[in-house]
Amino acid sequence: MATQNAPKGKKAPKVKLMELPNAANGVVTRFPPEPSGYLHIGHSKAALLNDYFAHIQYPGGKMILRFDDTNTDKENAEFENAIREDVALLGIKPDTISYTSNYFDQIDEYCVKIIQSGKAYADDTPGDVMSAQRMAREPSVHRDDSVEDNLARFEEMKKATDEGRRWCIRAKISHANNNASLRDPVIFRCPKNQTPHHRTGLKYKAYPTYQFACPIVDSLEGITHALRTTEYNDQDAQYKWILKALELRPVFIWTFSKIQFVRTLMSKRKLTKLVNAGVVSGWDDPRFPTVRGIRRRGMTIEGLRDFMVSQGPSKNVVNMDWHTIWTMNKKVIDLQASRYTAIDNNYVICKLKGVKEEPYSEMKPKHAKYDLGEKKVWYSQNLIIEQEDARTFAKDEEITLMNWGNAYVRDIQYEKTSDKSDIADGVNALGNVSSMELELHLEGDFKATKKKITWLSKDQDLVPVELVDFDHLLSKDKLTEEEETHWEDFLTPKSEFKSYSVADCNVWNVKVDDVLQFDRKGYYRCDEAATKESPGVFFKIPSGKE
Repeated sequence: MATQNAPKGKKAPKVKLMELPNAANGVVTRFPPEPSGYLHIGHSKAALLNDYFAHIQYPGGKMILRFDDTNTDKENAEFENAIREDVALLGIKPDTISYTSNYFDQIDEYCVKIIQSGKAYADDTPGDVMSAQRMAREPSVHRDDSVEDNLARFEEMKKATDEGRRWCIRAKISHANNNASLRDPVIFRCPKNQTPHHRTGLKYKAYPTYQFACPIVDSLEGITHALRTTEYNDQDAQYKWILKALELRPVFIWTFSKIQFVRTLMSKRKLTKLVNAGVVSGWDDPRFPTVRGIRRRGMTIEGLRDFMVSQGPSKNVVNMDWHTIWTMNKKVIDLQASRYTAIDNNYVICKLKGVKEEPYSEMKPKHAKYDLGEKKVWYSQNLIIEQEDARTFAKDEEITLMNWGNAYVRDIQYEKTSDKSDIADGVNALGNVSSMELELHLEGDFKATKKKITWLSKDQDLVPVELVDFDHLLSKDKLTEEEETHWEDFLTPKSEFKSYSVADCNVWNVKVDDVLQFDRKGYYRCDEAATKESPGVFFKIPSGKE
């Protein structure tokens, strides 16, 4: 079969249902993560959709990576740097990187303005009481305090005096609205702990809430379309109210569903606990739903983008199975993965008749369909095959040596065993095979044989490899509210599985992050390249069939 060039990359197809209103006038989007943790696959949907609209669906647009750094108790420079790296791992190149903290002075001024207009007030009602009043749709006793008093209290807040730290600023929208997010929400507060801001230090003592700062900065930065998950639907009215109250340019809101996966932990608190307890190797553990975790497992940028774009228009929040996303990823890696061979360490040595006495090699394509270059294949009288295959053979049976030809099984020698557990359908009960003699039969019809096996010439520089597979961290698809309180009880007892093999000599040239396929074993990503001192480490990439 003729070969063809494998595509080096591709753009996600345009989806008609994802067209943006008023896009003809230009598109400016933003991805506003809080620098309080590592990005996970849920965040990646927002990031990729923002990038998709600004750079693919509407070429010439602009995307801003904005750090929503308004919560000093949770944020730090480590997480900011991690998010920058995670965004790069997603293949996204923001046109601009900004910070909400760049606008703190202006946001302070807008808070003064909204107080002066009588549309916000200071409140020192204790938090638990305030929550109860909001649930009961009762007004605060300070709701109608004078503008002068409210401004004075705001000034005390900004100094973080003992008096000022008692107060917060609330938007005066509607204390009895059916939409709870409009019941006079807090828009400015003093943190309980005056933790220095990782960028501004102790310059500011009071900070805006995300709900207040986001619409203001969106308008100031020229955002045309704000992408928000459906969990913010109730808050969209508050977003629009703030812009109108401050007489700022309106921004179009485009909503999409939050993404969730079965048997997966998304909570930063829970993931942090697993990292700190040593249950996983770190934030880039292949079992984690973090961007760096799934990328290390073998998820490609193209596969992830195609999946997120295909899910983009949906407004339904569902607990998705991982099979779908890995199936899309397989379509990408299948075009890029060179084919190699690995045989389990518990192999059987076979003597092969009908082949040249001296070992020899030939150059063969790395892929049967796509031009990925060539590899060296060794042939000789000394072969190694899988023990699992050898135990199924019968004397004089004809088998196929994949990518070579047929052979007859002329002799089989067994390691005697009385272990009845070895007896299984189609497996010889005499025990493991110790050696075997084959006779090459290149004229044989490979279509007629039932057993087609992988093999390696023993007369080559074989590569030791460690093959690692993973299971989900959770043993149950979805935890109930009650089960969430003791979620540790539902961790899968064993979720990492290692096996050891030898691979063909070409694997010495495989580098970290290369994706390949070991025939009959599956797709793998190289996590550690093989050296003479240590085996190569390869993580199995799910294909969507598991």
